[in-house]
Amino acid sequence: MKSNAIQESGIVAVIRGADPDTIVPIAQALKDGGVTALEITMENPLAVKVIEQLRLEFGDELLAGAGTVLDAETARTAISAGAKFIFSPTVSLDTIRVAKRYGVISVPGAMTPTEILTAFEAGADLVKVFPASVLGADYFKALAGPLPHIPLMPTGGIGLNNIRDFVKAGAAAAGAGSTLVNGTMDADRDSLTALTERALAFSEAFHGVRLQEK
Repeated sequence: MKSNAIQESGIVAVIRGADPDTIVPIAQALKDGGVTALEITMENPLAVKVIEQLRLEFGDELLAGAGTVLDAETARTAISAGAKFIFSPTVSLDTIRVAKRYGVISVPGAMTPTEILTAFEAGADLVKVFPASVLGADYFKALAGPLPHIPLMPTGGIGLNNIRDFVKAGAAAAGAGSTLVNGTMDADRDSLTALTERALAFSEAFHGVRLQEK
């Protein structure tokens, strides 16, 4: 798995409460809108089944991984189900080590410069700056000054109203949760069409800023 695969995708859809019965059409709607990285959060008892379903249905067409991973044991379980990345809300060194041992992308969550550097030096591929909306884009930009070599990913409260600010501040990728998708959403045609339109708007906002800055 390429360590920059999440950066190439740009947007990661954070899906809580995902259901194996509806995840395939939801994932397809996101994919149709250009969002090809899906984080399935592990506090959901059905998360392992959802990750397995995505692996069987889409293979390498989607980057499906696990989120809210609090320990190494949960990371191993998710990786066995087919997770291609491990997201954590905190810096768990054991969880980072397990992800790297099995060749999947490691993205721990951090807030302070010390936490961010600790995570990166332990092997993190990206560091999730969380909660991003509370900290703000100015804080994110300030972090990039002394830590330009560490790819940072804002998550938490990221929406169409602020994503461009974070990309301009140096975001390598961005996580979008309820502002983009809810795992318990209806899978009827109208809901899926609206989801594709939101995914397209997020993707265009993220990559549009990138293109302008090149």
